[in-house]
Amino acid sequence: MAAGMRAALISGAVGVLLAGAPAQAGDFTVIRIEREVARPAAQAWARIGADYCAIGAWMKTSCTYTSGQGEVGTVRQIAGRVNEVLVARTPASYTYADVDPRLLYHGTLALEPVDASRSRIVYTLVYNAEPLGTPEQQAADKARRTAMFTRVTDGLKAIAEAP
Repeated sequence: MAAGMRAALISGAVGVLLAGAPAQAGDFTVIRIEREVARPAAQAWARIGADYCAIGAWMKTSCTYTSGQGEVGTVRQIAGRVNEVLVARTPASYTYADVDPRLLYHGTLALEPVDASRSRIVYTLVYNAEPLGTPEQQAADKARRTAMFTRVTDGLKAIAEAP
């Protein structure tokens, strides 16, 4: 995809996010899951984070790039229905945003060094729970997402530590 098309896609996605944002502040929920890994951060990242579409393997579903090749601005489609744009990348992290403006859903996968032989996976999810309904429905949704991303993070730990 040409740089101009990619810039237009990013600009359009940001515009949709902003235009679809609720007028009020919303009820933002944060889920943060950490797992210590018995492998240095650079080695662990090479196994779990270097490929933006590796999430398909972790979640045992499909992941394809609908634009880009894994650089900032790349859009991945998970399970044929969830579209996420890569909005930031460092040598040991990336942040993505769901292009659906309703929840303003953002996630970050990061590997942080603990010492020379260990690192920590940090998976952080931030989203607006307000459109999800009552406080009970919001709590149930948070519990579902927490369980799902706990399984994913446990799987990432296993991949990072595999021989």
